[in-house]
Amino acid sequence: MSVFNLMPFDRRVNLEATNPFRDMENFASGFFRDSAFTAIRTDIQDKGDHYLLEADLPGIKKEDIQIEVDGDTLTIQAQRRNESQEKDEEGRYVRCERSYGGFSRSFDISAIKADQIHAKYENGVLTLELPKKEPAAPTSRRLEIE
Repeated sequence: MSVFNLMPFDRRVNLEATNPFRDMENFASGFFRDSAFTAIRTDIQDKGDHYLLEADLPGIKKEDIQIEVDGDTLTIQAQRRNESQEKDEEGRYVRCERSYGGFSRSFDISAIKADQIHAKYENGVLTLELPKKEPAAPTSRRLEIE
């Protein structure tokens, strides 16, 4: 049995085709890409007369979520604050950890009736109902020739 048989399938490459610079770039992009801690994961469904947007915000309190509409842009912002403390019998800290983070995601809502957006937050999922604007009826007119 050779060493190559022990490698995961995606690592079995022709050694002559190996590019160490590409490999380092792939490693870096995989290491620094958005993770569950830096991005708001969303699902958007077309329901005919409206869109249904569901954003996963587990562990975030309702009061730490802000939704803002600025022109044709809807922005969801959330703050996460976690604090964990462990003390001994005498009340001295054995361990105390804190983590804070901000999350933000923006969406183009130019085809949405912004004044009729409805939001609800339940069990770590923010749900937005985004009513669609009626498509503008094509207008035609006759131009006069000078």
